[in-house]
Amino acid sequence: MEVRRTASVKLVVPDEHRDDFHESARQFLHCANRAAEFCWSDHSYTDCVTANTTARNALYDDLRDETELTANLVQEAIRRAVQAVKGCVERWKNGKRVSQPEFTSWSMLYDKRSATFYRNKVSLSTINGRVECDFEFPSDSPTPYERYVLSEKFEFRASTLQYDAVDDEFYFHITTRKYDSGRDSDSSEVSEDTEHQTVLGIDLGVNSLAVSSTGRFWQGDDYDHWCRELEKRRGEMQERGTQAAHNALLRLGKREEAWRKQYIHMAANEIVTEAIENECDVIVFEDLTDIRERLPQAEWHHIWAFRRLFEYVSYKAPERNISVEQVEPNHTSQRCSRTDCGFTHGDNRHGEQFECQKCGYELNADYNAAKNIGLRYARKRHHRLRSSPTSGSGDAPVDVRITGGTLNGESHQPIAGA
Repeated sequence: MEVRRTASVKLVVPDEHRDDFHESARQFLHCANRAAEFCWSDHSYTDCVTANTTARNALYDDLRDETELTANLVQEAIRRAVQAVKGCVERWKNGKRVSQPEFTSWSMLYDKRSATFYRNKVSLSTINGRVECDFEFPSDSPTPYERYVLSEKFEFRASTLQYDAVDDEFYFHITTRKYDSGRDSDSSEVSEDTEHQTVLGIDLGVNSLAVSSTGRFWQGDDYDHWCRELEKRRGEMQERGTQAAHNALLRLGKREEAWRKQYIHMAANEIVTEAIENECDVIVFEDLTDIRERLPQAEWHHIWAFRRLFEYVSYKAPERNISVEQVEPNHTSQRCSRTDCGFTHGDNRHGEQFECQKCGYELNADYNAAKNIGLRYARKRHHRLRSSPTSGSGDAPVDVRITGGTLNGESHQPIAGA
């Protein structure tokens, strides 16, 4: 069985080479967007190019002439575009609204030929040759970098270099892989024993930022309040139209970005802690693809928060030996989460409340969805779902762990005051 692990490391980039990375990233995005334009067709998904070889043969020489990037970075940019177009084609086939992928975020992909690792540093390709960057490790040891990248059990696959404009820092996200038939007796990695893993389902919504299958709520009231206040202040500054107001607006934007990130980091840490305290091996989110269409009432800062929350949990959880997965979100808010029912109907949900029209099961709608998200993954993998003390059960393949015990396929406990 394939096991993937990602280690995130802060890079110490020499001051004289920071511009080399910024310009390399700009050219990398140029290549990726040129490749996406080549691969895309507005007429039919059958006309889209989804073969990396086809795109590389058509674009490689031109992109090498147009940029100063190394061959490997150009190829990785083309590959990123092809993968993005493939994803759009799959959604198009399923009747989803799609558009040509566009790459705007600062990031570059490195393969094993363009990134060379040493114990405490890495050598990376740029437009001006190789640049060696030291790693800035946290005090805790062993770090994920030491456990996975330096381990003989894992092999390096690819890495993503990202730049945080707010902190003015560079981060390297390193993906590794190994093949394992199960859990080693002394292993500290996530358990691959599909009969004994336990799942924590997470629902993302507008009324609550996140809700877990254990019944933990992360309310979005404070987040929404501060977003509205900051938006109001931004509008007041824009109305003034002075240079001083413009400068103040820029400072406000940086503080707002930092505040948003801190808020989401806090929620991500608490989700990981919830999984640890409930002895979960897997945290499961809904697939965020097309979430804007599924939540038309969500504002832009909600969508930003959902994506960042998933991103933060995705790199924080593996550091605590917990994997992060996604499942299809269809009907999770309309399906009854009682495992001996499962009745799905649009009338089951009424705003923030859920009431099954078949069995009468009542509970908070987002909590119901969180349980369904976890159950969907648990049923597929035959894992256990961590749920709250008031959860019901009924499916034999799923053991629902609750506070103070476990409900198995032969028992049932109706909802009571959830």
